[in-house]
Amino acid sequence: MMHGITIRDQSFQMHYSGALFWEEKSILLISDVHLGKVSHFRKFGAAVPQQAIQKNFTAMDDSLETFLPKTVIFLGDLFHSHLNNEWKLFEAWVTSKTMDFILVSGNHDIISPLKYEALKIQILPELLLDGFLLTHHPEEREDYFNFSGHIHPAIRLNGLGRQSVRLPCFYKTNDQMILPAFGEFTGSYTMEPCEDCEVYALLGDAVLPVPIKEVKKKRRNRK
Repeated sequence: MMHGITIRDQSFQMHYSGALFWEEKSILLISDVHLGKVSHFRKFGAAVPQQAIQKNFTAMDDSLETFLPKTVIFLGDLFHSHLNNEWKLFEAWVTSKTMDFILVSGNHDIISPLKYEALKIQILPELLLDGFLLTHHPEEREDYFNFSGHIHPAIRLNGLGRQSVRLPCFYKTNDQMILPAFGEFTGSYTMEPCEDCEVYALLGDAVLPVPIKEVKKKRRNRK
């Protein structure tokens, strides 16, 4: 189950994978996949399941098959660090697709641009498009609405007693939306919701609007 939202007269669909589809432009936004991170940690002895590598590609395929976008824009941190075996998997994945790819570079994107150019992936520091600013780090710029990543936002929901759960989320303010981290094994940062923000949590195959007033009320009652 997806969730639609209108921002500045443009229509967007939030996908449960963490991807965001811009309907009028047929653009799919994906942030913080961190390909190569699983292999990086496994190399140094971390007990990370090998299957986590394939989950990233399966999730990307799922979102692409859902929306059939003309363009995919990665909002930074596509690859976690230096080249490793996952790069070959990524090469095979990209060459099997027909849409255009753009990478708005993030702080982890240290692989040579020549490698991306060979795959016909355009690399940009940022992208301005019809009043929208696409970056990796969240930014505030007058007259623009900013889509970004980097933070890996999550929201903590409290239940009965002392029970709580932390879920990745889309985090929106008046002039900005921060996308959740798309990749497996990326970690997250718990956001403290502001009064006028909107939060959409990812839970299984659903995107769920979170009532911010209720979240803040429960937090006050727990103190």
